[in-house]
Amino acid sequence: MRISTIQQFNSGVRGISDNYSSVTRTQEQISSGKRILTPADDPVATVRLLQLSQESNRLEQYSTNMTAANNSLTQEESILNSVNNSLQRIREIALEAGNGSRNDDDRRALATELEQREEELFNLFNTRNARGEYLFGGFQSSEAPFVKNADGTYTYQGDEGQRSVQIAGSKTVAINDNGKELFVNISNVNRVNTAAAAANTGTGRISLGTVEDKTDYDTNFYPQGSVGIVIGAAGDTYEIVDSAGDPLVPPVTGALELEEDGSYNIRYAGVAVKLDGDLQPGDSFTISTGDSTATSTNRETRSILETVSLLRQTLENGTATTDDKLQLRDVIAVSLDNLDNAMNNVLSVQTTIGARMNVIESTQTENEEVALINTTVTSQLEDLDYAEALSRLSLQSVVLEASQQSFVKVSSLSLFNLLR
Repeated sequence: MRISTIQQFNSGVRGISDNYSSVTRTQEQISSGKRILTPADDPVATVRLLQLSQESNRLEQYSTNMTAANNSLTQEESILNSVNNSLQRIREIALEAGNGSRNDDDRRALATELEQREEELFNLFNTRNARGEYLFGGFQSSEAPFVKNADGTYTYQGDEGQRSVQIAGSKTVAINDNGKELFVNISNVNRVNTAAAAANTGTGRISLGTVEDKTDYDTNFYPQGSVGIVIGAAGDTYEIVDSAGDPLVPPVTGALELEEDGSYNIRYAGVAVKLDGDLQPGDSFTISTGDSTATSTNRETRSILETVSLLRQTLENGTATTDDKLQLRDVIAVSLDNLDNAMNNVLSVQTTIGARMNVIESTQTENEEVALINTTVTSQLEDLDYAEALSRLSLQSVVLEASQQSFVKVSSLSLFNLLR
């Protein structure tokens, strides 16, 4: 087989070019520290590296989400601490107002502080986060969740949603709590209506009713809807009757025992009331379940702002009359129980916030461990073995030099060199 001169030259140049490419590629690997420069270098490892890169991006997003969630929950926890502190002070004001040594001017002064506390709570309920979103509006984060109406009442205009962010592949965490659950749906102990019969001959008065045992109330009182209290023939006993005025089966009766505050306490099916004044035989009083209308003060729930507002108005408008004093006593008793329910509700939500923050912390640790494993695997797949690469470069350099020298020798071979 004959080999032309051009074939000889092309073959030599191609060999030098290939050897030079190998040296250049090894030098690039050494300078970059990476074993894989193009997908063709290791297709399987390249696919795996792309998967690890996507996982790394997800972990970075999860980390960003966890930071935002932790910041939001930390702010909410701080706001709820302020709410509880304000509620505690309002409770102290209610106790002071119930002190018999306080006069009307003292109570109006307390009402003035209550007005400031009411405004403070209103502003806390409408708190925004660093992004300008309302914390307690549910999904409605762009509008104030609580508004004050012209008549002094309050309306919640948010929803019952709870925003969440993803912090792991199959794990999300709630970053807020809606104001309805926190501040509006507070269990109301004054969920019954009370009234004295118009035909009573005595001056007896029945207090606001309070639900002391919700389970007993739900089981035994609520199904009846209404019961009556009838004073006995001697004026020193009472009997509970149904809505038609008939005795219960079995009969429920009791003795009227005067308490230290000059009233008679009566309890039935989880409901407690006080009777005051001159009770005459045959006088009757009714206790019935409240209704659910928005304007009713005897709903199953009563918002915090509504409780504070009602207490403030009672202190502002109260006089030295016996009836006003008894009304104040009843409102204070109801307010104290409702404030306790409100604080317990807030504390319950704070507990869930702490639990959520613990989940974020543990998830952060888990994600960091996964990121460390991914970094190790990535390094194993793409990082260069410098010892092997330097040894290979040395060999490739020798081969390149040999190919260059051999090309020079071979290219100089010609028949003309044999002519003498």
